[in-house]
Amino acid sequence: MSFTAQDVKALREQTGVGMMECKKALVEADGDMEKAIDVLRERGLAASVKKSGRTAADGVVYAYTDEAAKVSVLVEVNSETDFVAKNEKFQAFVADVAKTIAAENPADVEALEEMKLAGSDRTVKETVQDLVLAIGENMKIRRFVRTEGISSSYIHMGGAVGVLVNFDTTDEVAATEEFKVMGKDVAMQIAAMSPSYLDPAAVPADVLEHETEILKAQMKEDPKMANKPEQVLANIVKGKLGKYYKENCLLNQEFVKAENHEDVAAYVASVAKKIGGDIKVTGFTRYAKGEGIEKKEENFAAEIASMVK
Repeated sequence: MSFTAQDVKALREQTGVGMMECKKALVEADGDMEKAIDVLRERGLAASVKKSGRTAADGVVYAYTDEAAKVSVLVEVNSETDFVAKNEKFQAFVADVAKTIAAENPADVEALEEMKLAGSDRTVKETVQDLVLAIGENMKIRRFVRTEGISSSYIHMGGAVGVLVNFDTTDEVAATEEFKVMGKDVAMQIAAMSPSYLDPAAVPADVLEHETEILKAQMKEDPKMANKPEQVLANIVKGKLGKYYKENCLLNQEFVKAENHEDVAAYVASVAKKIGGDIKVTGFTRYAKGEGIEKKEENFAAEIASMVK
């Protein structure tokens, strides 16, 4: 079997399914995590899960906006421990990195590293090396996004999660207090609910096809669906896809602060109407620090190692 105790743990954390069922699914999927998730979903044991990577690295996600230039940045810088992530020198470096990205518009992390750090005559790479020597811990700029235009941002838990959401609207609308509150609300929604897409139109065709196949497999497992006509089954699939959109598409999600169960699209529209202008959400980026970076946890592995022998 080409999987480990850590894989069992990761599958359990992503799906909420018991460890023995996770082990069985991994056996059937020959260790493939994505296929194991599908196996559990087809059996009706796991709901639609966001297949995010395992989170194990420390550091911070930081947001910066140059109001004058209408440029916004979301950047993740990793460190080995939470202790260093809270270090004032580390935090000042991250802020300067964000300013550098905003001003210089680097193509990628490699290009950024060769640029002069904002307010310094040292390059970003040289400054990282200086900090590693001074603090005694490795650190790395992992990823960033830079956008131009009107946006809102939100940082959760001191940099554990960061969100940048982009809007198409006028400067007059963006200057209102109502817009600012709405922008933060939408960013907080993204941080809390972690949507994968903006709206149904943004869901890739292959993802939609995959979800449809999962739903069909679920119905085959359900005795109540055995004798239903194909058209009825097709309508059921369509209805269930609507639920998928509500879980995974930002504008279709129920707004977390709503008392009347309105979705995010309706909330944004209501604010636009109140202001007397047009507001369109055009995109968003959500970073969780360390997302997708694996870190060994030997104690847990020893605890359940016997399960995968």
